[in-house]
Amino acid sequence: MNRKTRAHFVEETLNRLFPNPQIPLNHQDPFTLLVAVLLSAQCTDERVNKTTETLFARADTPEKMAEMPVEEIQKLIYSCGLASTKARALKSLSKQIIQRFDSAVPHTFSELESLPGVGHKTASVVLIQAFGIPAFPVDTHIFRVAKRWGLARGKHVREVEEELKSLFPKKRWARLHLQMILYARKFCPARNHSLSACPICSKLGT
Repeated sequence: MNRKTRAHFVEETLNRLFPNPQIPLNHQDPFTLLVAVLLSAQCTDERVNKTTETLFARADTPEKMAEMPVEEIQKLIYSCGLASTKARALKSLSKQIIQRFDSAVPHTFSELESLPGVGHKTASVVLIQAFGIPAFPVDTHIFRVAKRWGLARGKHVREVEEELKSLFPKKRWARLHLQMILYARKFCPARNHSLSACPICSKLGT
């Protein structure tokens, strides 16, 4: 089975199992999405959502976040891990959004990636989910299943990202990104993976 055929089967399966994938991180606008994605590094979505419920009640705009002492931000996000680093990044990026972008979250890769704590994956998520700008965010789940399913061979995230972009039309990237994450968590984990219980791997023999 070649890569195109594999990709077609994968997409059909994902559409059947997850026809209406939703962003798992609670947010109201581009800024709160940016904050939630930044907090999600090495943290579960469930934990992030519990944390942002309290955090956004205190600061849900760049202005409010920038006014908060780093120590207070750190205390509110402590349960997400890497709290000191994330707190400094949130305060600094909030200030920069105000000063450099007139309080509006920018919507280009270069501008987003110039903000403290914002890497390529975070920028990709914000662009495609908040602004509808084509991007294919590749996290650890997508990196794993893309290689396991024979859709990509790259050794690095950016290589796998480019391979996936070449396989699927831009208009379906946002949907597929969410579907692949949901599928990987439910059926195709990194550990204790059951071939027979995985609808895709059992068919592809991976």
